[in-house]
Amino acid sequence: MPRPGLTIAAGELAERFGLILQGDATRQVDGVGTLAGAGPTQLSFLSNPRYRSQLADSAAGVVVVRAADAEGVSRDLLIAGDPYVAFARIAALFEPARPIEAGVHPSAVVHPDADVHPDASIGPHVSIGARSRISAGAVLGPGCVVGEDCEIGAASTLVARVTLVRRVRLGQRVLVHPGAVLGADGFGLALDRGGDEPHWIKVPQLGGVRVGDDCEIGANTTIDRGAIEDTVLEHDVRLDNQIQIAHNVRVGAHTAMAGCVAVAGSTTIGRYCMIGGAAGIAGHLEICDRVMVTAMTLVTHSIREPGEYSSGTPLMDSRSWRRNAVRFKQLDALARRLRLPTKGNE
Repeated sequence: MPRPGLTIAAGELAERFGLILQGDATRQVDGVGTLAGAGPTQLSFLSNPRYRSQLADSAAGVVVVRAADAEGVSRDLLIAGDPYVAFARIAALFEPARPIEAGVHPSAVVHPDADVHPDASIGPHVSIGARSRISAGAVLGPGCVVGEDCEIGAASTLVARVTLVRRVRLGQRVLVHPGAVLGADGFGLALDRGGDEPHWIKVPQLGGVRVGDDCEIGANTTIDRGAIEDTVLEHDVRLDNQIQIAHNVRVGAHTAMAGCVAVAGSTTIGRYCMIGGAAGIAGHLEICDRVMVTAMTLVTHSIREPGEYSSGTPLMDSRSWRRNAVRFKQLDALARRLRLPTKGNE
């Protein structure tokens, strides 16, 4: 639902966001929408060439496009180097502001040793543990649990039912969505083979979790604290829903991961990486900067060169899959036969 009462002229949008206006500078915009669904007072965008055919028929009052898509188009346009980025910035103007009421709700439980800034907002049924610090403008929504020795930076938001178990430090303007758990024990086990029956011994997880400024952590995502050193997300890391970040992982600045990615322990991921949905990354690896891993890929070795990487078997009809699956078992024998010397070449 758009922010009520906000109307802004196309010319002002161009000036504010450094765009080139083609058309009527006085055209008023009061919201945003898709090319197919926007109305005459709304702004839309064209980024994907597959939707180029919708531009002529769209009822949108203003459309953000690339220069190449503006040629020969007689309608009100805003020209941008990256229409999607420009649209995102403009759309933020119409996002309803969340009301923030400073203070501590009567049902919240705050340890006497915790430090809560008077300008922070502590919602219903929140629990804050000993020696934890909540900075100015931070918002803790209903049911959040902040354990011992945690720190929440200025203007950060825990939407609802977020759990910071212990030794978790969030930077400024961090957004954590419902159900996320940060600072739980990492999966550290040692197999004791002494005695009559080998058994597991839990390795204490003595580190913490450090999250940089301007990060976003999706719903039901989990980030384990380190065994000795901290698990680290550098600034502007974006994690989708239901992601698992194991202990002692380090994620470089500006890296983004789609839903259901799993990163095993002690792996380092570089800056500006993009990890597709449900990808799996094994432990103790190093992935350099600017790597793109496509969805469902299994990364089993370090990546030293930037670029796009994929694995897995593409979809096919079941009959073809069964035939190919049988042949998979024959690949080793086939390769051995190809290596055998032939007569006359011995």
